[in-house]
This record gives sequence, structure tokens and C-alpha cells, in this order.
Amino acid sequence: MATPRGRTKKKAPFDNSPDSLPLRSSGRQVKKKATETTDEDEDGGSEKKYRKCEKAGCTAACPVCFASASESHKDGYDKYTTWKKIWTSNGKTEPSPKAFMADQQLPYWVQCTKPECRKWRQLTKEIQLTPQIAKTYRCGMKPNTAVKPETSDHCSLPEDLRVSEVSNHWWYSMLILPPLLKDSVAAPLLSAYYPDCVGMSPSCTSTHRAASDTSPGKLEHSKAVPSVLVPGMNRYFQPFYQPNECGKALCVRPDVMELDELYEFPEYSRDPTMYLALRNLILALWHTNCKEALTPQKCIPHIIVRGLVRIRCVQEVERILYFMTRKGLINTGVLTVGTDQHLLPKDYHNKSVIIIGAGPAGLAAARQLHNFGIKVTVLEAKDRIGGRVWDDKSFTGVTVGRGAQIVNGCINNPVALMCEQLGISMHKFGERCDLIQEGGRITDPTIDKRMDFHFNALLDVVSEWRKDKTQLQDVPLGEKIEEIYKAFINESGIQFSELEEEVLQFHLSNLEYACGSNLHQVSARSWDHNEFFAQFAGDHTLLTPGYSVILEKLAEGLDIRLRSPVQSIDYSGDEVQVTTTDGTACTAQKVLVTVPLALLQKGSLQFNPPLSDKKMKAINSLGAGIIEKIALQFPYRFWDSKVQGADFFGHVSPSASKRGLFAVFYDMDPQKQHSVLMSVIAGEAVAAVKSLEDKQVLQQCMATLRELFKEQEVPDPTKYFVTRWSTDPWIQMAYSFVKTGGSGEAYDILAEEIQGTIFFAGEATNRHFPQTVTGAYLSGVREASKIAAF
Repeated sequence: MATPRGRTKKKAPFDNSPDSLPLRSSGRQVKKKATETTDEDEDGGSEKKYRKCEKAGCTAACPVCFASASESHKDGYDKYTTWKKIWTSNGKTEPSPKAFMADQQLPYWVQCTKPECRKWRQLTKEIQLTPQIAKTYRCGMKPNTAVKPETSDHCSLPEDLRVSEVSNHWWYSMLILPPLLKDSVAAPLLSAYYPDCVGMSPSCTSTHRAASDTSPGKLEHSKAVPSVLVPGMNRYFQPFYQPNECGKALCVRPDVMELDELYEFPEYSRDPTMYLALRNLILALWHTNCKEALTPQKCIPHIIVRGLVRIRCVQEVERILYFMTRKGLINTGVLTVGTDQHLLPKDYHNKSVIIIGAGPAGLAAARQLHNFGIKVTVLEAKDRIGGRVWDDKSFTGVTVGRGAQIVNGCINNPVALMCEQLGISMHKFGERCDLIQEGGRITDPTIDKRMDFHFNALLDVVSEWRKDKTQLQDVPLGEKIEEIYKAFINESGIQFSELEEEVLQFHLSNLEYACGSNLHQVSARSWDHNEFFAQFAGDHTLLTPGYSVILEKLAEGLDIRLRSPVQSIDYSGDEVQVTTTDGTACTAQKVLVTVPLALLQKGSLQFNPPLSDKKMKAINSLGAGIIEKIALQFPYRFWDSKVQGADFFGHVSPSASKRGLFAVFYDMDPQKQHSVLMSVIAGEAVAAVKSLEDKQVLQQCMATLRELFKEQEVPDPTKYFVTRWSTDPWIQMAYSFVKTGGSGEAYDILAEEIQGTIFFAGEATNRHFPQTVTGAYLSGVREASKIAAF
């Protein structure tokens, strides 16, 4: 409600109405004549207005309710009771007369859109504000009528004195009721909540809830409410938790402020309604159109609320939008802005930043900072951008990622956001994965299912073991799995067949692929440390055009200097000096380091002063995981008849030591037109192929394929590649893992900035989402936010 309390004399129940001007300006109140008065009122102009009772013979005089909401005023009372019924059925808060006043009776306020004016004007009570009116209003306009404004200059008229009071600190604190937005763009996404619990008016048709929605606060079901899909919105965009839903990454509760929001806006801790209303509106607008920068000017027309409080909402939406932009919640991805359209105010522009590394983390941070209006220079050692993202486009008809190309969980994944911005699609992987034995036989799916169950049971026992606080000593994951497996065999008396043992080894090879390491180097306590945090849900997809399409767009217009390997970082002075291997020195106020973990471990960068023992210990407690890839193009799709359209198929190796050698083959063409397969080398097999020539690795791969498809002829490939990430001097790894004796806390320690000057990003600094392009990208966004705030 737009009427603060405590500044006027005690009045009749509805006397904080628009007609009586609820806020005093310069100590005066303007009182409007009632349309019906007693004879005494007409003659004497008494302070209170009364009307005669309509009952025959009754001499009583009743106070006139300006809102006509008393029983004696039938039309107004009917309107009030109708509103009350709607409010009660949809809302949670009390449908009080004050709420009725705020929701139905106060006039709307709108700002003149002429740049030289921008004065606020009160609309007459019968005018319903719409986004279109808010976008086009000029002083003197008569909305919803054909009457043109008079030729006199209405903008020259003074602004109502009450407007200036709205921005005062005391004004908001004295609001009787918080503002509830009408017809918010967020309404379709929040239909499972009580509207007034998420900052929206229960009286609007857009916020009507189903008749069965009767639980307090939010719906209560035995299962989580399914995510709401809004027509025209990308199905992977689910910015709000639904009631009883949890564990979904980059999701917010629309009825609760997050901790960082409370830290930034402590004034809303007592009643967060206004903040939630505006934050939810901003998130909904962004996800409705993420291809253009969301500005305060685009949000303001959608703030529909009666009373002077609309002015306060318009003032606050700018602060909230800038905060959300800085945090990377909106106005992110591959969005580019002009040099005169920076996303943050000039207060943020007086910084200079050097970013070391042009991989996903470095480019994400550079794009964010550049859009904020901060000067950024990117130094990249290699002759290309991308880091561990490197797409090979030399194969006919398909792009094959030498590095990352798979997206694990698309809901709210920033990769899905950037695909939407670029208008590119991803291919959803199917679930079918036949396991083919050497010799060509397809494994019975029931065997695969049974051994998958036992594999997961082994990991469940590992989880139970680490809950025992008396077990202080960490052990290698591979050793713990073997110990549990032997104990199970001894206690149960079950004997697995040779094939079942081989299928179990296949699942263990997948675990080594996920960890990027032999399991005997991985921590049993912390191998899945990130699973304690909400992860990305939804489809697993193949980014068919390759990640390079995204990274090239992120890099567009940035100052990126290739072939500029950094040798040292000196942050002992007022500014940071970065020196490259050829002796070139650059200076800036801040430096962001995004080089791979392996380079930090090997001391490729010299820091002055040196990194702390705490940070070095964290760096060395993580492992620099290695996987390699092989891709092959064939003259025809020899595997189709056997695989029958599946996106991948598995290889059951007869040797446990070779379980990581070509365990899964991916069909790289979702359209099933071109003939390209890709496979992965993981675990112990990485060391086994490191000393081999590419042709020797190819021969082993072809020998495997010919075993799997022994019943037919397998042609020689027309083209192939084998990756060598472990020997790339500026990479030397695939992705990180927690070594035995380490913990997930190392990721957080590595991410800590030094003296507000040196910052760190990359997948090995993202405790929630390590090992992924998504995690690297988000770490860059995180550090850009921190740098902007310092």
C-alpha cells in the first residue's frame, strides 16, 4: 500500500485514501468534498461528511466512505465483497479494507517519458495503468480516451510535492502494506505459490491459483510440483524453484531472499515483499528475452502497482537490476553491448584488469567486465582461444571436440542460455547404450542392469563408510571399492560370472572417465564432493556445433593478445605488473589468473610475493586429471544395423587393466548421415598410450572396433585424430579431481583472491561444478562480479 503511517492526525478508517492525499506535503492536507452530504454539511461545511440513512423513518446519519465500500453503499460494497472473495481464494494475507484500498482504490502514478521532463503525475482513479501507457505517457495525456492534450505545456506544471518524499529513508519504513504487483510477467512461472507471498496481487486473473491449492504458504504435495513451462520460453529456463522442489542448480526461491541478497539489501530483511516482487519480475523478464540487455527502462513499464509506492519501486528496480547484473544472474552469456551502453553505472568503470588465459573462464570474465564498462586485456599463451575447448571442423559434415563437447544437465545451465542467445540447438542423448563384447555379442541388458545396481551399491557403501567420523584416514577410492567388493563376495557367497565381472569393470571405467584419473589416485572421501550441492538437472546433450561457437562470440570485440605466455606476476606495488616470456610488461589494478591447475602445480607462473602455503597446499591436494580422445571418419556407417540408432555403444573389455581403452564410442552425427565415431581413453589406459604414436593408437582402436563388429567388414577410416592434452605445454591436463587425502574445500581456497588484487578462476576453482566448461564459465562470471565489487 502506498500510504505511510504516522505522519497525519488520527482520521476516519478510510481517510488515508488517494482523494484525501495520504501523505502530507508542506504540512497541508487537501480535502475533497463528498458527493453526498447532509444539509448541515452543505450549510456549515463541517469537518466530517455524513449522509442520511436510506431506511424509511430512520434519522441516523452515516459517515460517507469515499471508497463506497460500506454496506450502506451497495455498489461499492458489492465491489469490495467481490474483491474480497477473489483475494481470499487466491491469497494468503488478510483481505482487509486497507488491502482493498491499496489494490483497488489508490490512483496510479506514472512518469512523463519526455527526457527533459521526467516528472511524476497522478492519474485519475478510473484509469488503469498498463505497460503501454507507462511506456508512452506524456504530461497532459488522457489515456484510454480520444481527447488530445491541450496545446499548453503541461510539463511546465510543478511536480506534486509528495513525490520528493518517496525517496526518503523513513517513507518506506512507514508503509502500512507492502506493494503487490499486478499482472507481473513472473506470474505464469509462480502459479503454484500464493501471489502475495511472492510480491504479486492475488486479485489479478494472471495470479489465480487452482481451487485445490489450499496449503499455507505454498502447495504441499507428496512429490515436487513439476516445473512450469511457459509458452515461448526455452524449456531449459527454470529460474524459480517450485514448492517442495530442491537440488536444482542456479534456481532461486521466489518467496525467500538469498543470503547475498540480504547482505546487499539489509533494509528488506524485515519485510522482503518489495524486493521479491522486483527480483522475480526482473528474472522473468530476462528469461523471456535473453537476447537483449535488460535495462531499468525495460522493467519500469511492467511495474504495475497503485499509489505513490510505484515511484519507490521504480527507484529500487534500478538498484536491484544492477546487483543482479553484477552477480551474473541476468545480462550475461554472449550478450554484447555498445561502448555507450555499459551494464553498470560509471562508478564501476574506473578499473583496469589483466586476465591470464583465454579459455572459458577467462573469456567469461572478460565479456562480463567489458560489458560492465571495465578495461580488460586478455593474455593467452597459445595461438588460439579456447584453452581446453578445441573443436576440429575438418571432418565432413560434423564438428568434433578435441576437448569438451558434452553438456551434462541443461536446466538453468548457462550453456543452454548461450545456445538460446545464438539460436543454436543441442542434441539430446538417448538412454540406450548397448554393451558389445569382444567377439561381437551384445550383452544381455539384464546383466548390465544387474551389474549397474551392484556398482552403485558399492558407491553407496563408500558413502556410508565416510559418514563414520571415527575413520579419520582417507584412502584411495579404487582401494576402498576393491575392499568393499571382496567383503561383499565373502559375506554373500555370490559368485559373479566372468561376463558380469567384465561389465562391472566397464562401469568402473566410466567412473574413471568422470574423475579423469585412475581410481587409485582419487579420494574415497571426496571423489564426489560437488554432489553435496545442487547440480544441473535435465537432459544430457551433445553440443553439435561445438563449444567454439560460443567462445568465439564471447571473445568478440575483446582485447585478446595471443602467443603471450605469462612468466611472472608482481603484485608488491600499487599496481600489478604482469611480464610475458618475451619480456613485455603490462600493468593493471587487478589480475585474474585462469591457467590450468597443472601449470600452477608446476610453478609455470612466478608470483611476487609468492603464493601462501595455504593456497599451495590446496593447489597440490587436487589432481590434474587426464583423458584423451580419438575420433575417426569412415566411408560409411558400418555400425548402424547393430546399434540401431543409439547415440553411443559400449565396449566390454576382457582385461581390467584396459577397461579405460575405448570403453564408449559416440556417434557424432545426430542426423545419422555422416560416419564419425569418437571414443575416450581414461584411467590406466592413458599412461599405456602416452608413449605410442598416433598410428599405433589408431591400430588399437581399429582392432577393438573389428572385435566388436566381428560379423562384418569394418572399413579403414578416411580421417582421424588422437589428442595429446597431457603433453600440451600450456594445458597438460583435462580436468581436476580430489586426490587421496584432499577435500573439496581446496577448490574454495584456490578461488580466494589475494589482497583484493589477484583473483583466480577456472574449473579447478569451482567447488560446485568442477571438471566442466559450465563450471569454468561460471567461475569467470563469479570473479568478474568480485572484481567489479572491489
